[in-house]
Amino acid sequence: MIAAPTQLDRDELADLLERGLDAMGLAVAEDSRIKLIEYLRLLEKWNQVYNLTAVRELKKAVSVHLLDSLALMPFVNAERLLDVGSGAGLPGIPLAVAKPELSVTLLDSNHKKTAFLSQAVSELGLRNAKVVCQRIETWRPEERFDCIVSRAFSEIAEFVTLSHHLLAPGGLLVAMKGVLPFEEIERLPPEFRLKQLHPLSIPSLEASRHLVLIERA
Repeated sequence: MIAAPTQLDRDELADLLERGLDAMGLAVAEDSRIKLIEYLRLLEKWNQVYNLTAVRELKKAVSVHLLDSLALMPFVNAERLLDVGSGAGLPGIPLAVAKPELSVTLLDSNHKKTAFLSQAVSELGLRNAKVVCQRIETWRPEERFDCIVSRAFSEIAEFVTLSHHLLAPGGLLVAMKGVLPFEEIERLPPEFRLKQLHPLSIPSLEASRHLVLIERA
Protein backbone atom coordinates (compact mmCIF):
# COMPACT_ATOMS: atom_id res chain seq x y z
CA MET A 1 0.00 0.00 0.00
CA ILE A 2 1.21 3.51 -0.83
CA ALA A 3 2.19 5.56 2.20
CA ALA A 4 0.13 8.62 3.09
CA PRO A 5 1.48 11.86 1.63
CA THR A 6 3.94 13.75 3.82
CA GLN A 7 3.49 17.46 4.54
CA LEU A 8 6.09 18.13 1.84
CA ASP A 9 3.99 16.10 -0.62
CA ARG A 10 0.87 18.03 0.37
CA ASP A 11 2.65 21.36 -0.06
CA GLU A 12 3.85 20.33 -3.52
CA LEU A 13 0.37 19.22 -4.55
CA ALA A 14 -1.11 22.43 -3.17
CA ASP A 15 1.41 24.46 -5.17
CA LEU A 16 0.58 22.55 -8.37
CA LEU A 17 -3.12 23.15 -7.78
CA GLU A 18 -2.67 26.86 -7.04
CA ARG A 19 -0.51 27.44 -10.13
CA GLY A 20 -2.99 25.54 -12.28
CA LEU A 21 -5.95 27.53 -10.99
CA ASP A 22 -4.06 30.79 -11.57
CA ALA A 23 -3.27 29.75 -15.15
CA MET A 24 -6.96 29.02 -15.75
CA GLY A 25 -8.10 32.24 -14.10
CA LEU A 26 -10.15 30.40 -11.48
CA ALA A 27 -10.62 31.69 -7.94
CA VAL A 28 -10.96 28.96 -5.30
CA ALA A 29 -10.85 29.72 -1.56
CA GLU A 30 -7.86 28.43 0.41
CA ASP A 31 -9.95 26.14 2.62
CA SER A 32 -11.49 24.64 -0.52
CA ARG A 33 -8.04 24.07 -2.05
CA ILE A 34 -7.06 22.18 1.12
CA LYS A 35 -10.17 20.00 0.78
CA LEU A 36 -9.36 19.29 -2.86
CA ILE A 37 -5.94 17.90 -1.89
CA GLU A 38 -7.59 15.87 0.88
CA TYR A 39 -9.98 14.48 -1.71
CA LEU A 40 -7.02 13.24 -3.77
CA ARG A 41 -5.62 11.57 -0.64
CA LEU A 42 -8.92 9.77 -0.06
CA LEU A 43 -9.11 8.76 -3.71
CA GLU A 44 -5.60 7.33 -3.58
CA LYS A 45 -6.39 5.39 -0.41
CA TRP A 46 -9.61 3.84 -1.73
CA ASN A 47 -8.08 3.21 -5.14
CA GLN A 48 -5.93 0.47 -3.61
CA VAL A 49 -9.05 -1.64 -3.09
CA TYR A 50 -11.75 -0.43 -5.47
CA ASN A 51 -9.79 0.64 -8.58
CA LEU A 52 -11.71 3.89 -8.90
CA THR A 53 -9.35 5.54 -11.38
CA ALA A 54 -6.45 4.54 -13.61
CA VAL A 55 -4.49 7.63 -12.54
CA ARG A 56 -2.22 6.52 -9.69
CA GLU A 57 0.21 9.44 -9.43
CA LEU A 58 -1.05 12.26 -7.22
CA LYS A 59 0.81 14.99 -9.13
CA LYS A 60 -0.80 13.84 -12.36
CA ALA A 61 -4.19 13.63 -10.65
CA VAL A 62 -4.05 17.37 -9.89
CA SER A 63 -4.41 18.16 -13.59
CA VAL A 64 -6.27 15.06 -14.83
CA HIS A 65 -8.87 15.09 -12.05
CA LEU A 66 -8.97 18.40 -10.17
CA LEU A 67 -8.15 21.01 -12.82
CA ASP A 68 -10.07 19.15 -15.52
CA SER A 69 -13.18 19.08 -13.32
CA LEU A 70 -12.81 22.68 -12.15
CA ALA A 71 -12.58 23.86 -15.77
CA LEU A 72 -16.39 23.68 -15.70
CA MET A 73 -16.66 26.46 -13.11
CA PRO A 74 -17.13 29.37 -15.57
CA PHE A 75 -19.86 27.41 -17.39
CA VAL A 76 -21.87 26.19 -14.40
CA ASN A 77 -24.42 28.89 -13.63
CA ALA A 78 -26.76 26.63 -11.73
CA GLU A 79 -28.29 25.99 -8.33
CA ARG A 80 -28.74 22.22 -8.62
CA LEU A 81 -26.21 20.07 -10.48
CA LEU A 82 -26.38 16.34 -11.18
CA ASP A 83 -23.16 14.41 -11.87
CA VAL A 84 -24.25 11.37 -13.91
CA GLY A 85 -22.14 8.23 -13.64
CA SER A 86 -20.07 10.05 -11.04
CA GLY A 87 -17.69 7.13 -10.44
CA ALA A 88 -14.90 8.53 -8.30
CA GLY A 89 -16.79 11.81 -7.90
CA LEU A 90 -15.57 13.59 -11.00
CA PRO A 91 -16.41 16.33 -11.72
CA GLY A 92 -19.03 16.54 -8.96
CA ILE A 93 -16.87 16.51 -5.83
CA PRO A 94 -14.32 19.12 -7.00
CA LEU A 95 -17.22 21.37 -8.08
CA ALA A 96 -19.01 20.88 -4.74
CA VAL A 97 -15.80 21.75 -2.89
CA ALA A 98 -15.03 24.83 -4.98
CA LYS A 99 -18.63 26.11 -5.13
CA PRO A 100 -20.21 25.66 -1.66
CA GLU A 101 -23.33 27.47 -2.86
CA LEU A 102 -23.96 24.79 -5.50
CA SER A 103 -26.16 21.80 -4.61
CA VAL A 104 -24.51 18.70 -6.12
CA THR A 105 -25.96 15.20 -6.47
CA LEU A 106 -23.53 12.37 -7.27
CA LEU A 107 -25.34 9.58 -9.11
CA ASP A 108 -23.89 6.15 -9.80
CA SER A 109 -25.34 2.63 -9.92
CA ASN A 110 -22.16 0.94 -8.63
CA HIS A 111 -22.39 0.23 -4.89
CA LYS A 112 -18.63 0.21 -4.31
CA LYS A 113 -18.22 3.58 -6.01
CA THR A 114 -21.11 5.15 -4.12
CA ALA A 115 -19.62 3.79 -0.87
CA PHE A 116 -16.48 5.79 -1.66
CA LEU A 117 -18.52 8.83 -2.64
CA SER A 118 -20.45 8.73 0.63
CA GLN A 119 -17.23 8.44 2.62
CA ALA A 120 -15.64 11.32 0.71
CA VAL A 121 -18.68 13.57 1.19
CA SER A 122 -18.64 12.76 4.92
CA GLU A 123 -14.89 13.21 5.49
CA LEU A 124 -14.74 16.42 3.46
CA GLY A 125 -17.77 17.83 5.25
CA LEU A 126 -19.64 18.59 2.03
CA ARG A 127 -23.06 19.71 3.20
CA ASN A 128 -23.95 20.71 -0.36
CA ALA A 129 -23.42 17.22 -1.82
CA LYS A 130 -25.39 13.99 -1.62
CA VAL A 131 -24.92 10.52 -3.09
CA VAL A 132 -27.56 8.44 -4.89
CA CYS A 133 -27.05 4.79 -5.89
CA GLN A 134 -29.52 4.33 -8.73
CA ARG A 135 -29.69 3.71 -12.45
CA ILE A 136 -30.31 7.02 -14.16
CA GLU A 137 -33.08 5.77 -16.45
CA THR A 138 -35.22 4.58 -13.50
CA TRP A 139 -34.46 7.32 -10.96
CA ARG A 140 -37.31 9.75 -10.34
CA PRO A 141 -36.33 12.44 -7.80
CA GLU A 142 -38.82 15.03 -6.53
CA GLU A 143 -36.87 17.93 -8.04
CA ARG A 144 -35.17 18.19 -11.41
CA PHE A 145 -31.77 19.74 -12.13
CA ASP A 146 -30.79 22.89 -14.01
CA CYS A 147 -27.41 21.38 -14.94
CA ILE A 148 -26.63 17.72 -15.66
CA VAL A 149 -22.98 16.79 -16.25
CA SER A 150 -21.38 13.71 -17.77
CA ARG A 151 -17.60 13.20 -17.71
CA ALA A 152 -17.11 9.58 -18.67
CA PHE A 153 -20.63 8.17 -18.70
CA SER A 154 -21.44 7.43 -22.35
CA GLU A 155 -21.61 8.96 -25.80
CA ILE A 156 -23.58 12.19 -26.02
CA ALA A 157 -26.82 10.87 -27.58
CA GLU A 158 -27.14 8.13 -24.97
CA PHE A 159 -26.35 10.59 -22.18
CA VAL A 160 -29.12 12.90 -23.39
CA THR A 161 -31.63 10.09 -23.93
CA LEU A 162 -31.10 8.57 -20.48
CA SER A 163 -30.98 11.77 -18.46
CA HIS A 164 -33.28 14.33 -20.12
CA HIS A 165 -36.23 13.43 -17.85
CA LEU A 166 -34.17 14.84 -14.96
CA LEU A 167 -33.54 18.20 -16.66
CA ALA A 168 -35.46 21.22 -15.39
CA PRO A 169 -37.01 23.66 -17.92
CA GLY A 170 -34.29 25.89 -19.34
CA GLY A 171 -31.57 23.59 -17.99
CA LEU A 172 -28.35 22.47 -19.65
CA LEU A 173 -26.83 19.09 -20.35
CA VAL A 174 -23.03 19.30 -20.21
CA ALA A 175 -20.82 16.59 -21.73
CA MET A 176 -17.08 16.60 -21.04
CA LYS A 177 -15.23 15.14 -24.02
CA GLY A 178 -11.74 14.66 -25.41
CA VAL A 179 -11.39 15.27 -29.14
CA LEU A 180 -14.11 17.21 -30.95
CA PRO A 181 -17.15 14.87 -30.88
CA PHE A 182 -18.73 15.96 -34.18
CA GLU A 183 -20.25 12.55 -34.95
CA GLU A 184 -21.75 12.26 -31.47
CA ILE A 185 -23.28 15.73 -31.76
CA GLU A 186 -24.83 14.81 -35.12
CA ARG A 187 -26.64 11.92 -33.42
CA LEU A 188 -28.39 14.16 -30.88
CA PRO A 189 -32.12 13.41 -30.47
CA PRO A 190 -34.16 15.89 -32.58
CA GLU A 191 -35.66 17.58 -29.53
CA PHE A 192 -32.19 18.70 -28.41
CA ARG A 193 -29.54 20.91 -30.00
CA LEU A 194 -25.98 22.06 -29.47
CA LYS A 195 -25.87 25.35 -27.58
CA GLN A 196 -22.12 25.89 -27.28
CA LEU A 197 -18.87 24.02 -27.83
CA HIS A 198 -15.84 25.10 -25.82
CA PRO A 199 -12.24 23.87 -26.17
CA LEU A 200 -10.60 23.62 -22.75
CA SER A 201 -6.96 24.24 -21.90
CA ILE A 202 -5.91 22.28 -18.80
CA PRO A 203 -2.42 23.04 -17.39
CA SER A 204 -0.05 20.04 -17.58
CA LEU A 205 -2.62 18.08 -19.57
CA GLU A 206 -1.64 17.58 -23.19
CA ALA A 207 -4.79 15.68 -24.15
CA SER A 208 -7.52 17.45 -26.10
CA ARG A 209 -10.52 18.48 -23.98
CA HIS A 210 -13.86 19.95 -25.04
CA LEU A 211 -17.04 20.97 -23.26
CA VAL A 212 -20.33 20.36 -25.07
CA LEU A 213 -23.36 22.34 -23.85
CA ILE A 214 -26.74 20.99 -24.97
CA GLU A 215 -30.22 22.48 -24.59
CA ARG A 216 -33.76 21.58 -25.59
CA ALA A 217 -34.53 22.64 -29.14
